[in-house]
Amino acid sequence: MILPEKVTEAASVIAQQEVAPDVFRMELSSPAITELAKPGQFVQVRILNGDHILRRPLGIAECDRTRGTFSLFYRIVGSGTRDLSLLVHGENVNVLGPLGHGFDVSFQHPLLVGGGMGLSPLLSYAQAKRGACDILMGGKNAGELFWQSFYAPYVEKTILTTDDGSLGSHGFTTTVFPDIVKQETYDGVLVCGPEIMMRGIARLAKAAGLPCQVSLEKRMACGLGACLSCSIDTVNGARKKVCKDGPVFWAEEVFA
Repeated sequence: MILPEKVTEAASVIAQQEVAPDVFRMELSSPAITELAKPGQFVQVRILNGDHILRRPLGIAECDRTRGTFSLFYRIVGSGTRDLSLLVHGENVNVLGPLGHGFDVSFQHPLLVGGGMGLSPLLSYAQAKRGACDILMGGKNAGELFWQSFYAPYVEKTILTTDDGSLGSHGFTTTVFPDIVKQETYDGVLVCGPEIMMRGIARLAKAAGLPCQVSLEKRMACGLGACLSCSIDTVNGARKKVCKDGPVFWAEEVFA
């Protein structure tokens, strides 16, 4: 049977957990989307309670194909995500996906680099390549690195940095990256997080001779490439859509 690239599916909430202040992990029962999902793709979630017209784009974090479920991480930033956080077991959302182009899964021993909510889509890659990846994660303080427990089953090594030095190395991911790649034989770098971090890591990866992919985040309404709200300028001057042509790009496509 030939499966469609994407579907619209009623998804039931299986679990909802606040994993850090205003940051939630939601698990949804969505067999069709779970079966189709690839690392780095995202879904558009329509909240059925309240007056919400636009869907919310959220990166797929983990998939359990045996149970037909996938998980999402999100931060409360407005009324939509606030209402999303109030959903309980058995309530439904409408989900469109999986959407976009994901990460290159041909790397044998890649280094993942993430910060903030950018660590969510990278988790899907770590799960798919179980035991093959190392993760370098950065945060403002120790409280922002709650991600360790979610990555632990999937990665070989975890390297931590914090702006205030409360956990791991004192500094940024870009501070420790050069030494890390000298110590290991990585064949690629995958990055998601604040743009300034992604630009810095992409530059350092290029200097180290490592191919690098970045996952961009932009405001988007449709998620299908129709509304043009997530259009970006690429290095060669072409206009591309983060939702349809990305969200994952080769770093040299989007960062000069």
